[in-house]
Amino acid sequence: MGKKAVLIGCNYAGTQAELQGCITDVKRMYRCLVDRYGFLDEDIKVLIDTKDSCTQPTGRNIFQALIDLVSSAKSGDVLFVHYSGHGVRLPVEASDTDDTGYDECIVPSDFNLIHDHDFRELVEQVPHGCRITIVSDSCHSGGLIHEAKEQIGLSYNVRSNKNRNNTEEQEDSGSGFGFTSFLFKIAENVLESCSICLPFGLWQKGLEDEVEEEQEKEVEEVNYTRGPRFKNRSLPLPTLVDILKQKSDKKDIDVVEIGPTVLDIFGESSSPKVKDFKDVRGGDSAFLGMVVNLNREFPLQKLQKDSDDTDPTIETEVEWNEDEYARSQKPELPQNGILISGCQTYETSADATPVRNQAYGALSNAIQKVIEESDGVVSNLELVLQVRRLLKLQGYSQNPGLYCDDNHAHSAFVC
Repeated sequence: MGKKAVLIGCNYAGTQAELQGCITDVKRMYRCLVDRYGFLDEDIKVLIDTKDSCTQPTGRNIFQALIDLVSSAKSGDVLFVHYSGHGVRLPVEASDTDDTGYDECIVPSDFNLIHDHDFRELVEQVPHGCRITIVSDSCHSGGLIHEAKEQIGLSYNVRSNKNRNNTEEQEDSGSGFGFTSFLFKIAENVLESCSICLPFGLWQKGLEDEVEEEQEKEVEEVNYTRGPRFKNRSLPLPTLVDILKQKSDKKDIDVVEIGPTVLDIFGESSSPKVKDFKDVRGGDSAFLGMVVNLNREFPLQKLQKDSDDTDPTIETEVEWNEDEYARSQKPELPQNGILISGCQTYETSADATPVRNQAYGALSNAIQKVIEESDGVVSNLELVLQVRRLLKLQGYSQNPGLYCDDNHAHSAFVC
């Protein structure tokens, strides 16, 4: 049995998107894989953007590393991917279907985006009898394997029929996805961008019975202290647009042109999903066709304001299509992939700086602590549940998720 890994860290030093803790996350995971899980140095591919001597985590290099990882795998092998960096989500094309209404993407160091559909196609190529675990310590990382089954998370369960019967009750409590909840999420993201954590607890409904029982225990243990100082690992659309304008020399780029612009800049080095983008500059009809129930009163020109650090996709509710999501329960969907996300698709993950000269991703740090306490013997389900508990105790509001086939929920983490 072979054990192979790809570790990716993007700090984006010297750019508008600069982070602090992503390289630290990679270094710690590298040592963990070697010292605790028996990976060999030569079987771990590292891509970081702080040393010229290292392979740079550009879109092309990341995608090639992932292809090499999967194409070299054999039945019985263990594959592992850890990504620390920015995440972003984009409205889907009019012709596209997506259970969240958005494409969740990771952001390589050159901003050549890699989409959830790309990860889905990657997982589909994993040989039978082999599995790949993907840890994404980034914002909007829930659902990064397109349509993978959600074992721990909120996006499906909160919108289930059971909870739909309590819509009015949810709106009053701020725990659902009504108008009150919508305003709460806006306030939460604004405050987080100012390094202020809100207490956890308002979004914890509708989990599966086993998870729900664990969460009830956790809520009793929460101490509502403020977490360390942090910034979001969400790349605001105004910042992404500004960076793409500099790379493309275009003066005007709106949200629906991000995909085509990435394709114009990177060409054949773009990911397969980006290559599928079509020019949808067709006015309101094309724009509204890409995002269900998009707030028409949100002016696109706000994207150009440097002072506005709010991501319009975070503030936008998407109409829930239960029939569409039901497809993710079908057995033909990816069974060899395991995703541990830093947060839900509509949430942000923290790049924390608890003390001077020390930084890390909140998810990555919590994973290391759980692994240390369990001596590395922990299932995927237990790992995510314990990480959630720890993050709440530390004052973070993000909700890590587990997306995988039922058979992998109770299987051991990594190997």
